[in-house]
Amino acid sequence: MKASDLLVNCLENEGVEYIFGIIGSEVIDLANSLSKSEKITYIPVRHEQGAAFMADVYGRLSGKPGVCLATLGPGATNLLTGIASANLDHSPVIAITGQKSLNVQHKDAHQYIDIVKVFEPVVKWSVQIKDANTIPEIIRKSFRLSSSEKPGAIVMEVPENIAKANATTKPLSIPPDPKSVPAEESFIQAVQLLHQCKKPFIILGNGVIRQNAVKEIQAFIEHLGCPAANSFMAKGVLPKEHPQNYYTFGFKEKDYVLRGIEESDLLVVIGFDFNEKFPYEWNEKKVPVLHIDPLPADVKEGYPVKGELVGNLKETLRLLLEKDVSPKPWEPSGELKKRIDDANSLNKNMDNPENLTIENILHVLEKLSTEQTVIISDVGAHKVATARTFQPKHAKQLVISNGLASMGISIPGAIGAKLAAPEKTVIVLTGDGGALMNFAELETAKRLGLNFIIILLNDSMLKLEVETMNKAFGESYGVTFSNPDFVQLAQSFGINGMRVNHITEFKEMLATVMKNLNNIFLIDTIIKENKKE
Repeated sequence: MKASDLLVNCLENEGVEYIFGIIGSEVIDLANSLSKSEKITYIPVRHEQGAAFMADVYGRLSGKPGVCLATLGPGATNLLTGIASANLDHSPVIAITGQKSLNVQHKDAHQYIDIVKVFEPVVKWSVQIKDANTIPEIIRKSFRLSSSEKPGAIVMEVPENIAKANATTKPLSIPPDPKSVPAEESFIQAVQLLHQCKKPFIILGNGVIRQNAVKEIQAFIEHLGCPAANSFMAKGVLPKEHPQNYYTFGFKEKDYVLRGIEESDLLVVIGFDFNEKFPYEWNEKKVPVLHIDPLPADVKEGYPVKGELVGNLKETLRLLLEKDVSPKPWEPSGELKKRIDDANSLNKNMDNPENLTIENILHVLEKLSTEQTVIISDVGAHKVATARTFQPKHAKQLVISNGLASMGISIPGAIGAKLAAPEKTVIVLTGDGGALMNFAELETAKRLGLNFIIILLNDSMLKLEVETMNKAFGESYGVTFSNPDFVQLAQSFGINGMRVNHITEFKEMLATVMKNLNNIFLIDTIIKENKKE
């Protein structure tokens, strides 16, 4: 069997449905093999970065690795940002790249660079296939490694002579993933810590969502009766109205949740990824930690671990609830819950139709979104506002890039989201800067016949940088620009769009589009500063 045919058979064996990419000369054998597949749909995109972002969001919403494809040299390096983003956000992604034949890699060959080494610092595993018969082993290892905690990205390089070679091996069987649980002595230590403390505070990370442990964590929180707060990427684990929901922490300014953390005497940290926020930034007083995670705790400043429960979160929390853990209901002093509720309120200036602000847009979006809505936030000032104030109905309904925090993820991400969850209403929330980075992928979405809504926040600046520089220097530099007519630009892709100038216009437009969504629709919002508080 031709090696490229074997590789496709192995991908089919892993349950791959879609591959996003751009074909170049060094991957034409693989492309030819893909053309014969009845199980995999190959999706040509407009830029390799977009392919990586699509695979990222598809992977995090579907729970299985998203796959992207690029040729050698610039094709592969164009994947780099999206692959690094997926790895830091712990999304399962497999990237396949082409390469020059093995017999010319020692020369100064056209477009040749060592892609394996380029990607090594930003992925879980970067590997070159040197023997066609190793393809089944490498594919199986790649998918298992990509999906195992903490999930991440794998880069697999296929030299063109290997793709053309003959192979005699077959795809490997896929055993179920093992589910480990902590040892009994670890439970004894954890229960003792929970008995001894008086004011536990629960910190929730994205691992809770990745491990499908939302119901178990809700039961644990309600049993313990103490406050709980989530990272940017763990929003939706607790309902907005839940009395123990102290919302999101991890902000540079006005992070009121930290006052509750400082008042506690034990932090129960569950499925938290340190690349969202270093512990020394939110545990300045070095409150003792009970670490509950699929992996052992890293040694970090501000993270004094006194007990660990290491294992599958769903099973670990279920077993912990069966132990004799006494409830520990308490509330931080100074009416902190009310202060956080007020700080997170989206009910500002809604009576003033001139205030088309990010906060008011989020207020409308929260009111109109349903349990079938998925919001994808790009990166910028609106991401911070979204993380602080927007409350999704459930987990996996808000996609935020927070590890690498790369602009440009939202439009290609919407394509991955619709393919992973076609029954959902997908809404893109993007600034003008992030939108234009991958605007060309609207052609991809249109070609696929997808439907989603783009809310474009149009203020002709990188607002977060403007605010940061004004605070530091009293002025900003190099962070403003001019914009095209986004409505006309969308129409050139065959996509309808409208511009709104008032919040009442926006509310009416969004409600109408959500009821009759059968195409892609762009709402160009002309953002204005609050005129009064």
